[in-house]
Amino acid sequence: MSGTDEQVKAGLSEQETEIMRMTEELGYFSLASGLFRGKLGWVSWVIMITQAIMFVAGVWAAWQFFAAVEVLAALKWGISAAVLLLMAAMMKMSFMPQIQADRVLRELKRVELLLLHRAGG
Repeated sequence: MSGTDEQVKAGLSEQETEIMRMTEELGYFSLASGLFRGKLGWVSWVIMITQAIMFVAGVWAAWQFFAAVEVLAALKWGISAAVLLLMAAMMKMSFMPQIQADRVLRELKRVELLLLHRAGG
């Protein structure tokens, strides 16, 4: 933390200190778990459950692919496994833009508070 941040924290009221604490940068797992709370948390749960089902089905199809003796059966299981695993990965990656947006909004709240503090003092 820079010296400016320390000076700002020293001059903050109790409410402003609470806002600063709430807007501190979080780690990856804290940001990811934040997706499952709030008004749209249920959407994240549905996506995660669907992704998990696709992943398990993809692994099962891959197992069948490696166990297949005939070429046509191997082709069917291989394509199914590839599609399911890729779809599961894409669904998992759909969380990344939301995590980034949450990070930007937290930092924006911090900047707003710093500007408000500078304007007032």
